[in-house]
Amino acid sequence: MSGDGEDIERFEEERELELYREYRDVLPMFAYVIETERRFYLANHVEVSRQPDGWVQVDLGDAWVWDMFRPARFVSTVRVMTRRDVNVEELGRRDEPTTIPDTPAQ
Repeated sequence: MSGDGEDIERFEEERELELYREYRDVLPMFAYVIETERRFYLANHVEVSRQPDGWVQVDLGDAWVWDMFRPARFVSTVRVMTRRDVNVEELGRRDEPTTIPDTPAQ
């Protein structure tokens, strides 16, 4: 039984490393990093609006979603509705070199 658990753990670690490498490769294609309580996104268009009922609406265009179980991470539009914090960071200009290490920090 411990062999199955180890296989699953190894599979998840490999998928996470693949996802990190994909993130590293696609990062220069995007202008913004967006973090919500449930997901992490890269996008070229971000619009955040507070709704009268307390919800925050986040509309993203030309986006990439950090999700290792999603078969297609590139999406044309995303709408997120949340009552929690949303963090939006503008990345450096595209003509500036971006250096990201080859492996994630432990």
